[in-house]
Amino acid sequence: MTTVNDTWTVAPERFDSPDAGALWRECYTHMSDSWYLLTENRRTDPEELEREIAADPGTELVPPRGALVIARRDGAAAGMAGVRLLDDGRAELKRVFLRPEFRGTGGAAVLVQAAEEQARRLGATRMVLETRSDFVAARALYQRLGYSEIEPYTRAQYAEHWYGKEL
Repeated sequence: MTTVNDTWTVAPERFDSPDAGALWRECYTHMSDSWYLLTENRRTDPEELEREIAADPGTELVPPRGALVIARRDGAAAGMAGVRLLDDGRAELKRVFLRPEFRGTGGAAVLVQAAEEQARRLGATRMVLETRSDFVAARALYQRLGYSEIEPYTRAQYAEHWYGKEL
């Protein structure tokens, strides 16, 4: 476990732990609902939500080619971030999520920095990520932490912005 300060701790955790599972469900629900509310004025269909969560359980976020970290504030699971190696030098930042009640407390930066440390431990020298236009706060966070927009490295359906940073 890494103690970041008096209130934040961050540590690697298995993708299938109870806290990781709950955070992934909240993260996916947030991403999906945001998209559907923006484009179709509705929330995610519960059956679709279950199908998509089951299809992406996080199995790529395990050593030796990945990692997942959970941030806790005063002991409570507050957020998560994952990394996975794309090739010998690049890691991709995935599943950055902070529960709403912890936003604005510095936790998102703590998570990204912990994920960057995990990427370094995996041997990465560069971190990349993809995100959407409507995630304005996330894009501002990445830029504040030294990420710059790069050319697309994926053709993911919902990706609209790609960022990279030398580690």
